[in-house]
Amino acid sequence: MGASMPLKERSGAILTVDLDAVRANYRLLRDKAHPAACSAVVKSDAYGLGAAQVGAALYEEGCRHFFVAHLEEGISLRPHVAPDADIFVLHGPPVGTEGEFTAHGLTPVLNSEPQVAGWRAHAKALGTTLNAVVQVDSGMSRMGLSPQEIDGWLADEHFLDGIKVRYIMSHLACADERSNPMNREQLARFVAIRARLPQYRASLANSSGIFLSPDYHFDLVRPGAALYGIAPQGGEPNPLRSVVRLQGKVMQTRTIAAGDHVGYSRRYTASEPRQVATVSVGYADGWLRSMSNQGLAIVDGVKVPQIGAISMDSITLDVSAIAQERVAPGSLVDLICAEHPVDAVAAMANTIGYEVLTNLGGRYYREYQGLAGGAR
Repeated sequence: MGASMPLKERSGAILTVDLDAVRANYRLLRDKAHPAACSAVVKSDAYGLGAAQVGAALYEEGCRHFFVAHLEEGISLRPHVAPDADIFVLHGPPVGTEGEFTAHGLTPVLNSEPQVAGWRAHAKALGTTLNAVVQVDSGMSRMGLSPQEIDGWLADEHFLDGIKVRYIMSHLACADERSNPMNREQLARFVAIRARLPQYRASLANSSGIFLSPDYHFDLVRPGAALYGIAPQGGEPNPLRSVVRLQGKVMQTRTIAAGDHVGYSRRYTASEPRQVATVSVGYADGWLRSMSNQGLAIVDGVKVPQIGAISMDSITLDVSAIAQERVAPGSLVDLICAEHPVDAVAAMANTIGYEVLTNLGGRYYREYQGLAGGAR
């Protein structure tokens, strides 16, 4: 039998992640937030781009604080960053899992009185003091100790027995909207909470919060989406480098006549003869179906419209403006690139860049540029 074709050649699409761009974005964010420390949020597998690779690259860049959402994400990340790196788990310890945190060198974010009690009991059982971050609710009403629970904390001298608080933190709800009054309201609430707990370092700013003003930086900032090139402020120029390139492979081309229909439910009808290319990316790959008849691809710098409904495994493009040899079977077309970044794709899907990135599926051939340690 002959040698097998390389996986890249067999795949229907190629997702390239530029880790050098991630590093550059981290440096920009770190410098903007200075003298606050800059962490990296790598939850949801680094927003779908690979927490192992992103985490290792950012550790190499000097990042020593990482945030994930779930316990399992922290366990998976730990082998890819050195022991001196903090891994904070935003959802805290699920009931009965406290031992997993200490076994894997993870630090919980404690969001409720029961989580504090569980961590306190675990510290007592071990006869030691354990690190934690405590989250307080500054108005998002999602996670964190409520004002009443903070009162209870301050009234109970044993509330944090055995717990060393690394940071108190809260989360901004509207930081991507610079003029939203909720930003100042949350800042004022957080400042008031911090005044009652002056002995602790504090963290409030997410990606967008870093760009509001230094008032939001405190001691630690927590960028996530900005690391991956998503614009931090709506309607403003994006200072961050594009990280992702998604290229779909052409499977087939055809000429259709005026009156011919394309795709499910006849969502597109040709008004004149058109050249159509079918590309091997669909909603099973995270290419959102809401972009049906609205998305586009780029071929040699030319934007070509996506026509018809997006299928599970394919999309169709009107490539009438492109020379046929450039969109023959096996040709690659750009679906996400520097000229058509994640935020532009999200606008066409009526969603946000976060959802586009985290939906990118597992069938792509993944290529990393600038892997830590020089490996390819």
